[in-house]
Amino acid sequence: MSQILHPKIDDISLAGVLYALGDPIRLKIVETILNHTDGMNCTLAAQQYCETAKSTLSNHFRILREYGVIHTTKKGVENINKVRVEELNQLFPGLLDNIVRQMAHNKCCPAS
Repeated sequence: MSQILHPKIDDISLAGVLYALGDPIRLKIVETILNHTDGMNCTLAAQQYCETAKSTLSNHFRILREYGVIHTTKKGVENINKVRVEELNQLFPGLLDNIVRQMAHNKCCPAS
């Protein structure tokens, strides 16, 4: 089984987080994960973003993970993703809330 690598909190940069959140699909994924308190797997994401190829979604999840926005854990055969809210708020207070709130206000992202 391959190990899932995540950046340490000291290695998460503002530029990286903004890059990861700069894509409308990734931003919508983060908003969706935030609405699933138990986390979200790629299968659930595929159901919600049915017009996006699974490989493309996997790439979006990888970018979110590599830049420190989400944390992925194995649960059986699934990868469960959660937003690293506490760590991000520790590093960049209010950033995530403001971005998600602005997204909701502007409806900047496609529904699928």
